Amino acid sequence: MLPATAALSYPDKIADLRERLGSLPGAVVAFSGGVDSTALLAACAESLGDRVVAVTADSPSLPRVELREAEVLAQEIDVRHVVLPTDELSRRGYRDNAGDRCYHCKKELFVKVAERRAEIAPSEWVVVYGAITDDLGDHRPGQDAAREHGVRAPLIEAGMSKDDVRRYSRERGLRTADKPSFACLSSRVPYGSPIDRAVLARVEAAEDVLRELGFRQFRVRHHDQLARVEVGPDEMARAFQAREAIGRGLKAVGYTFVTLDMFGYRTGSMNALLPTRGMESPR
Repeated sequence: MLPATAALSYPDKIADLRERLGSLPGAVVAFSGGVDSTALLAACAESLGDRVVAVTADSPSLPRVELREAEVLAQEIDVRHVVLPTDELSRRGYRDNAGDRCYHCKKELFVKVAERRAEIAPSEWVVVYGAITDDLGDHRPGQDAAREHGVRAPLIEAGMSKDDVRRYSRERGLRTADKPSFACLSSRVPYGSPIDRAVLARVEAAEDVLRELGFRQFRVRHHDQLARVEVGPDEMARAFQAREAIGRGLKAVGYTFVTLDMFGYRTGSMNALLPTRGMESPR
């Protein structure tokens, strides 16, 4: 259900966000370097000054290129940045990938933050993450882990959508304003298919091929020996023209078959495999 603030005008949402953040003693921001968490980090820095720390979970599900980008963005926003090694692969629920994988991933991060809290930030600082109103009603088990650990979502509380976040980012000169949506590498694996380091490494190498070929919005969906490539609708024609280079590149990293998805990139396409699709996230 959308919060009442979602009906506010954009200026009123920003005013509401500033008021909420300004009332915090300090903020520990779960920071991936994506559009939403970057906007939240910038807003926290604007409202709280040096009472902000960004924490990035470093695991095999995070591509090295995204980790490097998060490090640079934290420097540009001028906040302290903690790269926190996490080990969600040690959690059976994550490895089994039964549909609630994101719950186990977020739980691992929030537990690790709690374990190392003394070196990260004062205990009274509030842990926040960049969920937005667009996430409500979708299959987002990570929101359950956030609620369990008292982690707040100020962007949702202020009623901010993806369009609002991108507008705010453009106004603040954040270079993530038009960054394509991104999700962890595990989201490329069908629910029910086990996840391990080798699978994640292959997916990362495959997506590096597309990145080096100049594609902007893409996913390589992992189906055992088959790679299903999704690219943005505006890049479909070029993908077909580059089909041989894509095929050779993905076969070189370990796939036997490579196919181009005719529907192109769409968020959460793996959710179509969930038997509970369209229902609330499992609790």
